[in-house]
Amino acid sequence: MSMVQITINDRQVSGECEPRTHLADFLREAENLTGTHLGCEHGVCGACTVLVDGVPTRSCITFAHACEGARVTTIEGLDEDEIAAELRTALSKEHGLQCGYCTPGMVVSARDIVLRMEAPSEHDIRVALSGNLCRCTGYVGIVRAVQSVIEARRARGIAAVPGGGRDRLGPAGSGHAGAVQENKRERAAPAEAAAATRAAQVSRDDNWRPQTTLEDSFTVSHPPEVVWDFFGRVEEVAACLPGASLQGAAEDGHVEGQIKVKVGPISAEFQGVADITRDETAKAGTIDGAGKDKRSNSATRGRIRYVVREGDRPGETLVELSIGYTLSGVLAQFSRSGLVQDVAGRLIAVFVQNLEARLNHEAGGGTKETAPESAALDAGSLMSSVVIGQIKQFFARLLGRR
Repeated sequence: MSMVQITINDRQVSGECEPRTHLADFLREAENLTGTHLGCEHGVCGACTVLVDGVPTRSCITFAHACEGARVTTIEGLDEDEIAAELRTALSKEHGLQCGYCTPGMVVSARDIVLRMEAPSEHDIRVALSGNLCRCTGYVGIVRAVQSVIEARRARGIAAVPGGGRDRLGPAGSGHAGAVQENKRERAAPAEAAAATRAAQVSRDDNWRPQTTLEDSFTVSHPPEVVWDFFGRVEEVAACLPGASLQGAAEDGHVEGQIKVKVGPISAEFQGVADITRDETAKAGTIDGAGKDKRSNSATRGRIRYVVREGDRPGETLVELSIGYTLSGVLAQFSRSGLVQDVAGRLIAVFVQNLEARLNHEAGGGTKETAPESAALDAGSLMSSVVIGQIKQFFARLLGRR
């Protein structure tokens, strides 16, 4: 794994990836830019087309590290683009859309045609789009849409840009040798600089939004001030979470560690980092984290918000949780089932059990060194509950149709 730095949709991104990682996989899995579609993965169908330094490029056969220092624009980055907006309107008007799978790559390629070709014929447009395959439309509506946009822009006095604004020969993304050498020196920097880079990875995108959010709460039979104080001791909190371990002590609200999850045949070990903030007045905290499982090449990003309140009974504490996460890669298929919710629910239950045991130990005068061993997640029991739940849902649907 090594660091790569790319400007994606006008935002500087730094991330770790294997040298063999393709740009399309980096965009989809590391940056959650899933508008870049994967079809043939051989550079034939064009569904994965993005702009690299302004040039349409097959991201499924372009290595992410080959784009070191380059500017990459995906279909998401063309939301406010004038030509792309006109193409979307024209494609809708000319019925150039059906399943939509080819559309992101088709729009990127069509935009390049509108930008650099002054008055192309229908044949010219078809040749220029021959690298973008569509299984639905027959291309007639797509070609008409491109023609109409070009004619409308030329009628408004907007001329083509010779070469589409390209100012150098060579592969798309080339011309950044200086940046590559600089990054090589950065990789040889002290461990403190590398740790700072990893820390920045978690919080670099303030606009991140989770794909799934879970709301939960639990009650602890100890006063709020005791629970709040315990939550501030990150190492002890991690010890209560099954499968979690830290790599060293937390520093300035930043921590590195891993969490292992094994449920039946599913096994993952997410290595990651987290930034922790706490509001003493509101007794509320936020944990922003990101991690990756090397075995499955799956990645996750999450945000946990918690609030500590008075419980219904004296001496009790109510902890309200909001867990938002995004899961990408092979393991993302399980996020569409109830499995992730079941795992999260069981993890919380075991966490509360371990939390109670440690707080009881402290209340009895025990020390951290003599704290009770934390309970582990019962994966077999969890799988059984998932299967039973699915069977119940099946019969509920079956009986509901009768």
